[in-house]
Amino acid sequence: MTNVLTPKEQTKIYDPEERTARFGENIILLCKKIPQNPITQRLIPQLIGAGTSVGANYCEADDAESKKDFRHKICICKKESRESKHFLRMINVAAPELQEEAKTFWQEAKELNLIFNSIYSRLK
Repeated sequence: MTNVLTPKEQTKIYDPEERTARFGENIILLCKKIPQNPITQRLIPQLIGAGTSVGANYCEADDAESKKDFRHKICICKKESRESKHFLRMINVAAPELQEEAKTFWQEAKELNLIFNSIYSRLK
C-alpha cells in the first residue's frame, strides 16, 4: 500500500495525479475513523465519493481525447474538490473529535480546488 502523507507533506507533491490520489487515500482513512450513526451514515459515502472522484477525474482529464474533453474533466475535478470541502465541513460538526484532521483535509481540498480553478480559467 502507498505510504499516506499528511496534507502538509502533500503540498510538496507537484504531480497532480499523485497528489489527488493521496488526497483520496487520506479521505478513505479519515472516513474509517468516523463513528457510525444515522448522520454520518449519510455523510461518509458522500465524502468518499467526492474525495476519491477528484483523482479519478484528473486521470480522465490527463487522458482526454480533446481540449473540450480535458476542460470538461477539469471542471468535474473542480466541482468534486469543492464538494469535498463541503462534506469535510459537515464532518467537523458530525464528528467533533476528528475536527482537526478534517480541517487539515479541508485545506488540501481548498488548494486542489484553487489549482483546478486556475487550470479551468486558463482554458476559456
